[in-house]
Amino acid sequence: MRVSVTDLKKLESRVAYTFKNASLLDQSVTHRSFGDRNNERLEFLGDSILNFVVAAALFNRFPEAREGDLSRLRARMVKQQTLAEIARELDLGGFLTMGSGELKSGGFERDSILSDAVEAIIGAVFLDGGITEATDCVLGLYEERLAALTSSNIEKDAKSRLQEHLQGIGQPVPDYILVGATGKSPNQTFEIECRSLSFNGTIRAVGTSRRRAEQKAAELAL
Repeated sequence: MRVSVTDLKKLESRVAYTFKNASLLDQSVTHRSFGDRNNERLEFLGDSILNFVVAAALFNRFPEAREGDLSRLRARMVKQQTLAEIARELDLGGFLTMGSGELKSGGFERDSILSDAVEAIIGAVFLDGGITEATDCVLGLYEERLAALTSSNIEKDAKSRLQEHLQGIGQPVPDYILVGATGKSPNQTFEIECRSLSFNGTIRAVGTSRRRAEQKAAELAL
């Protein structure tokens, strides 16, 4: 079933843009499992616009940053997980139109579907209002994340530094093995083992997320 006009108005309010052609917004939240008129092409367009706008924002915010550092930071900002977080902040899953099979399997909660829908909305805003409106939309969605960035975010993380160091001395990249997890979310802890031929034995670290534990292990290895 298609999204109601009332729900489309709610979604417009959340993305802070009023469509002249509401069918574009409707299409942007329609998954391919529902039919041919879906959001895949809009997602393709929105992905390019998102990368451009975020790149420009980072370029202006960090005038002394190197290209590689900006690329890494942009990748973190536009990755699927970040987009899915934004989608959940918008409660976007409740606005999605999809086929019954996808709906029953919980597609409205899947990171890939949520992130694609955010990009499709950006593409729809561009088609409806142009690049200025699309830019404002992206900057609005990313306002808090961009404001939270500092120069420390530009510094390479420990895993990147360890990988570059090992490659520089002709060694293979390390492996990060999940040893175990204890507790229940949100108080769960993870133990990670970092393995590499370049150092004897293994290095273990514990963190409140798998990523944090991996970063700690890499820092210890360095």
